[in-house]
Amino acid sequence: MNFASFGDFLAMGHHGAYVWSAYGICLVVLVNNIAAPLLARRRYLQEEARRLRREKGK
Repeated sequence: MNFASFGDFLAMGHHGAYVWSAYGICLVVLVNNIAAPLLARRRYLQEEARRLRREKGK
């Protein structure tokens, strides 16, 4: 598919809103699939460190 200009590329033959929103949603899902486990792991390790400090103090 050839486009005459960058604006035509972004418009995607009047389907640009659908195309770019689909890409945006996919990007958000992919970033979430990477970030959520990393954040959960960090939270788990912090909670375990707190628990170990509490048990050591007893």
